[in-house]
Amino acid sequence: MARQPRLILPKQAHHILQRGNDRQRIFREPADYERFLAWLAEAARFYKVAIHAYVLLPTQLQLLATPETEEGLAAMMQKLGRLYVPWYNGKYERAGGLFEGRFRTAVVEPDRHLLMCSRFIELAPVREGEGAEPAVYLWSSYRHHAGMAPDAVVTDHALFWGLGNTPFQREAAYIEWVEQGIGPDELAQVTGAVQKGQPLGSHAFKLELERQTQRRILPAKRGRPFKVPPATAA
Repeated sequence: MARQPRLILPKQAHHILQRGNDRQRIFREPADYERFLAWLAEAARFYKVAIHAYVLLPTQLQLLATPETEEGLAAMMQKLGRLYVPWYNGKYERAGGLFEGRFRTAVVEPDRHLLMCSRFIELAPVREGEGAEPAVYLWSSYRHHAGMAPDAVVTDHALFWGLGNTPFQREAAYIEWVEQGIGPDELAQVTGAVQKGQPLGSHAFKLELERQTQRRILPAKRGRPFKVPPATAA
């Protein structure tokens, strides 16, 4: 059975997950993280992809990003692989692939779900035992959002700007948001969406995506063929 194409939409935020092949390490020392981030910033600018949040962990990376075009996200990720994998292989005298298959992605609704996804990404080091709190982990966008260190990789989303009228207000609001942590339901929701390639958002958001893309997103009703829902009258 043919694999369904990834759902990637221009001007929509996406949660991206890329793991090391067989969960192997893809970053071993600070120079590896620094090199990847430099290439990420370069590729994001070239392919017109705004990076709103990120985390690089020893065996995986996650991004929250908005591509300007439908092709930009995949092109950026392919470019990163073509640059980083040969560099990494040469440095560590290894051969073969580094990343598992193709990257996973989920379209994210531009509301509370987007900030929820950002929090999920930046708390990943705590969940993975890489730090007691997100502020001590150097390889994520949390320190940027918390006002600790500006990060040239990050393009703040409009929802982040909406957290306050001044940088201090935005940073304080975001710190408080992250300190609330992630409950089991939220963890399962974000993880399930990106693992399955399903949108992260409300029922209404998913219905609208079905109408726009002409593809099934919501679970099918038993015995009923898929029909695209009509547009809601203005």
